[in-house]
Amino acid sequence: MHTDRLLKSSLPILIGASLMLSLSMGIRQSLGVFMYPLTQETGISISEFTLAIAIQNLSWGILQPFAGAWAGKYGYRKLLLLGAMLYVVGLVLLALAHSFLAVLIGAGVLIGLSLSCSGSAMSMAIATRCVSPEMRSTILGVVSAAGSMGALIAAPIGQSLSQGFGWRYGVVGFVALSLCLIPAAWYGSKIDALPIPPNPGLDDQSAGHVARHALRHLPFSVMTVAYFVCGMQLVFLTTHLPTYLELCGLDPMLSAQSLGVIGGFNALGSLFFGWAGGRYNKMLLLGMIYILRSIGLAVYFYSPPTPDATLVFAAYIGFLWLGVAPLVTGAISETFGLRWQAMLSGIAFMSHQLGSFVGALGGGLIYDALGSYNLALQIGVVVGLLAGLVQCIFAVAWPKEPPLMASAGH
Repeated sequence: MHTDRLLKSSLPILIGASLMLSLSMGIRQSLGVFMYPLTQETGISISEFTLAIAIQNLSWGILQPFAGAWAGKYGYRKLLLLGAMLYVVGLVLLALAHSFLAVLIGAGVLIGLSLSCSGSAMSMAIATRCVSPEMRSTILGVVSAAGSMGALIAAPIGQSLSQGFGWRYGVVGFVALSLCLIPAAWYGSKIDALPIPPNPGLDDQSAGHVARHALRHLPFSVMTVAYFVCGMQLVFLTTHLPTYLELCGLDPMLSAQSLGVIGGFNALGSLFFGWAGGRYNKMLLLGMIYILRSIGLAVYFYSPPTPDATLVFAAYIGFLWLGVAPLVTGAISETFGLRWQAMLSGIAFMSHQLGSFVGALGGGLIYDALGSYNLALQIGVVVGLLAGLVQCIFAVAWPKEPPLMASAGH
């Protein structure tokens, strides 16, 4: 009964966190649909556009641990509302852009700052605090699934408006969607009113002490390094898949359909891995995701591109996309508790975003230099397989340990 009451009282917060995650991730994952028409009209190069997306991911990742530390010490409300408003301003600037600088500031810096305050790490940290430990992994999967639906909505809206009226109208459609972030952030920030379960080993320590303690813990460090590859593969896809399909002579609407299918199967994958993470080794599941993604990339990009194959690939890769979120978040909360979870998730996510920076910018530079994505794909597949194998071997070989909370102060 206590669990049911807790979940019922937390439902508005969970809905707010889910909507915030859905909009923030769905819109940013769909910005690639504007890359080809935007670069054609403004005269900036593919690599310059991808530099803006790379800067978005880099600023998001670098600031995420600091935003998480702020939330752990002062609460979420001001941070979430600031993030929501920055997102709207960034999209408005992108819609009005006529130069690389405007694209860089709007799509790059401002949206990156916004995501550090109101993106996935914050949404998942909020969801973790809402429920009992027994339900935590499953609820994280549910929130991650709800959050993944944003691309299913945003990509077709952006592509349809872009094709019908021009890419600027597509971005204006995203501005309208982003306004819903503000009420979502308000409801999500009600988590500040809920008590945090006590954790004597870490709660009384400073943010810096907790961060150093986590980085010395080898399982956390391995997971963080492997997360780099996750970011590199996924942002390469969201940024460059639309251009790849355009180069192959396929219908431009296929890119939006593919991103939408990825979003839909994200939901199924998130639910599955949230459920599985409550029953099996989370680190082993993470390693398997990285290996299976890499195999899927190799099979699709080294086969003749067709609409049917593209949609099947989108479904496959979508199922393996956001499943990492409940696994990483659950592993961190189990080991280090809840107060500093947003900060520690931010540290792991910083590695993810460094990978995103490399995936977005590296793909653009390789394409501009060689006229194809072949080398970028080869790198992505090889490092993905290596990261997955190391994560799996470590998950099996490392002895099980009790949570570190009690020893953290020593």
